[in-house]
Amino acid sequence: MILIQKPQISTFSPCAYLPDREWRFEYFFAMDLNEGELEALLARGWRKFGAYFFRPQCGECRECIPIRVSVSEFSAGRSHRRILKKGSDIAVKFGPLEYRDEIYEIYRIHSLERFGRETDRDEFITSFYTRSCPSLQSEYFINEKLAAVGFLDKSGEALSSVYFVFDTSYGEYRLGSLSILKEIELALTMNLKYYYLGYYIRDNHSMAYKDLFHPNEKYDWLKNTWSGEKSR
Repeated sequence: MILIQKPQISTFSPCAYLPDREWRFEYFFAMDLNEGELEALLARGWRKFGAYFFRPQCGECRECIPIRVSVSEFSAGRSHRRILKKGSDIAVKFGPLEYRDEIYEIYRIHSLERFGRETDRDEFITSFYTRSCPSLQSEYFINEKLAAVGFLDKSGEALSSVYFVFDTSYGEYRLGSLSILKEIELALTMNLKYYYLGYYIRDNHSMAYKDLFHPNEKYDWLKNTWSGEKSR
C-alpha cells in the first residue's frame, strides 16, 4: 500500500442519512493496496471511493453499521426468488473496470432522479475508476441495452459492493436487490467468505434493506468485533 495522505478527521457537517444529525469521517488516501490490505480495512469498517478511504467518526452516534453476508450460508428468501425470476432474462457481465460515457449517463440520471444531486464526470471517474485496489464492475443488460452498472472491490476473503446505479425506467426489476443476489452468487463461485454491503442504517429506508439478506454479520464499533446470526 502506498499511503498518499495519513488518516485525518473531517469537520462535522449535516448528515445525509438521518435528519437533525451531523456526521464526520476519519479518512486517508492510498493506492496499490493488495487483497490482504483491503481485507484488513473492510474488517474494521472502512469503505472507499477510488483512493479515498473513510469510516464514520460521529461521536456518540453509531447508526452507520458495517454489514456483510456469509456467502456460503446465504439463502434467498421468497421475495429474492421473485426478483431472480423477474430478472431471469437480464444478461449480467462481470469484468475489469472500463469507463464508457453511457455508464456515466446512467449514473448522472440515477443521481438526479433518485437523490436530486447534480454530478460531475471527472469526479465520477476519480471515484470509481481510480484503481487503488483489486476491482471489477458489473453490467446488466435488458433487451441488449445497458440498464445498470455496479462497482466492486475484491479482497482476500470477500467482494465489497462500492456502488450501484441503474436506469430508473427499469424500476420494476428491483435492480439494486438483483445486483446483490448476483454479486453474492459471484462471490460463491470465487470461493470467497463474505460479501460486504457497506453501511446498514436501521432508520433510513434506502440503507435498511441491507438487513434483508441473511445470514449476515454486523460490526460493533465499540468492541471492534463482528457479530452474526444463525442461518434461517
